[in-house]
Amino acid sequence: MANRGKINEITEAPAISFAADTYPERPIRVIVPFPPGGSNDVLSRYMGIKLAEPMGQQFVIDNRPGGSGIIGAQLASEAPSDGYTLFFVSTSWMLNAAVRKLPYDVEKSFDPIPLMASAPTCLVVSSNGPYQTLGELVAAAKAKPGALSYASTGIGGINHFGGELFKNAAKIDMVHVPYKGGTPAMTDVIAGNLPVMFSSVTQTLPHVRAGRLKILAVGSPQRSPIAPDVPTVSESGYPGYDVSVWWGFAAPHGMPKTRMARVLKEINAVLDEPDTKKWLLSYAATPIKITPAAFKKRIHNEIIQWKDVAQRAKIHVK
Repeated sequence: MANRGKINEITEAPAISFAADTYPERPIRVIVPFPPGGSNDVLSRYMGIKLAEPMGQQFVIDNRPGGSGIIGAQLASEAPSDGYTLFFVSTSWMLNAAVRKLPYDVEKSFDPIPLMASAPTCLVVSSNGPYQTLGELVAAAKAKPGALSYASTGIGGINHFGGELFKNAAKIDMVHVPYKGGTPAMTDVIAGNLPVMFSSVTQTLPHVRAGRLKILAVGSPQRSPIAPDVPTVSESGYPGYDVSVWWGFAAPHGMPKTRMARVLKEINAVLDEPDTKKWLLSYAATPIKITPAAFKKRIHNEIIQWKDVAQRAKIHVK
């Protein structure tokens, strides 16, 4: 540090160059817009611990729950764009733009950095229920339009959107039954009170392993490495179906490119570590490495897709 300061003093380099060379010089705050204990919190803390050593500074996780993630997102959008405040983003951040009026612009108020990992959604039924394949479920829904219901973890969430997108793809009519969380929804599906649920593989896996639930198909483009024998929705006859939960990092718009490049480099290095891949797999997640530009394009395309689904299904959340 002393040598760098001496070089700066001698050459009288501009302050921005000095800042870029020595970043970070203090702890980095990571705003997580959900409470402790959930996937966003767990993944952000794992990454914070892994990044502290190569970055030379502590990553301080700042949980700011409320408003389906909007409170934390607004706080992040208003923070200085100097690289000392990062925002841990997930699918819900992008979905909010499809169903709500927001006090910020998802695409203009933030600079996406890396898309870190993703985990597939899935369609699950009771192991003792009448449907053992996706084809059987679709056939029953077509035989009696509107007679079958599907559960999700709430209105406007990724599982609700996944259900509506599947209805469009399969040309079937099922009634959406929203629950306040995954546990009560899965309890009713296990009991046979509802025939099917759209959920995440991460959330349903314990019940699948215990023999209480059966996954009919996963929503990712490729099969999940944690359930390789389960087909995708796409290969089951509905090509192009892609509904996954993802996580990543963004920053308030205007973060210096040199600092963004440093964060991106270190995160990608962590994602390359075998221990990280193994740890993510325990959450049915796999690492994803794409450029900030590709991440930004993905967000743009998904917002358009989900706005269309929301309009067709008349999904709106105040």
